Amino acid sequence: MAADGSEVTAPVAEDGDIRVVLVDDQDLFREGVRVIVDAQPGMHVVGTAADGLEAIAVAEETEPDVVLMDLRMPEMDGVEATRQLLAPERVARRERALRVVVLTTFDLDDRAATAIRHGASGFLLKDTTPMQLAEAIRTVAAGNAVLAPQDLARLLDSTFGAAVAPPASYLALTEKERDIFDAVARGLSNSEVAATVHLSESTVKTHVGAVLRKLGLRDRVQIVVFAHEHGLLG
Repeated sequence: MAADGSEVTAPVAEDGDIRVVLVDDQDLFREGVRVIVDAQPGMHVVGTAADGLEAIAVAEETEPDVVLMDLRMPEMDGVEATRQLLAPERVARRERALRVVVLTTFDLDDRAATAIRHGASGFLLKDTTPMQLAEAIRTVAAGNAVLAPQDLARLLDSTFGAAVAPPASYLALTEKERDIFDAVARGLSNSEVAATVHLSESTVKTHVGAVLRKLGLRDRVQIVVFAHEHGLLG
């Protein structure tokens, strides 16, 4: 471990394993989470950092799939680190898709909401169980949120101001794509969407991809954020 608290682990993860970076300014908490993650099949810690600046450097070097990001840290907090890690220009040059899960001690944390608006895939309370932590890592690695849609809606409602009109890109969606957008924004899975709009699950997946591409969004979590920002959940 470097004197600054950052560490890059030799890449012992096998192909297909979920690569994880841990970011927290408390050494004991960080090392405890490392033990939990490394004990899980199919995932491995490839680096750690003690603040947001180190997190960006370690993530650039190790190319993780998931970053577990503390929110309150010195030098650079987790909100700004999340914004920078998920900035479009950085995402465009990354070979592996990156998901961020923020860690907080508060259930309704406005910083967590801001991080989600910057692209984080949800948040976890620091007192979560090892089983819940492992499941959350697998969930976000698959492109889904780590909190229930109703909880995400409640968190976002506490931070959004007045809704703004949807952009032309939303208005250009086809009727079927809007149906699927609405279903995803309400938290339905692909199988639930398929039953709702009477399409096969594979066709729904194709439509979801088209919606994300047309709206310039990264994942399903961002569809929920987009819907809240533009008042589309009425």
